[in-house]
Amino acid sequence: MANRKTRDEGESIELGQYIVADPKICHGQPTFKGTRIMVWQVLEDATAGRSWEFICNVRWDGRIPLAAVAEALHLAKTTWLERHPPAPQPGLKRAEAAMV
Repeated sequence: MANRKTRDEGESIELGQYIVADPKICHGQPTFKGTRIMVWQVLEDATAGRSWEFICNVRWDGRIPLAAVAEALHLAKTTWLERHPPAPQPGLKRAEAAMV
């Protein structure tokens, strides 16, 4: 992460190549850089079954690339697994258990 300052300091936090949390934009909610498109909106689209191509090119008029959707899903997964680690399964390594 390029910028590790906290939101209390009024600085933006780089969450990835495409995602930022800036207290001056959407009250610090994670958004896609250069937009006011909040990450939760794209995650909601993905969980509703919309294709990534539809999300990027139709829903958001090409304002976010496919790689940004992949990054949002990766960050959501990582955050989920940090808060809810998978239960160990006999015979599986921890990384393999995360994929089940």
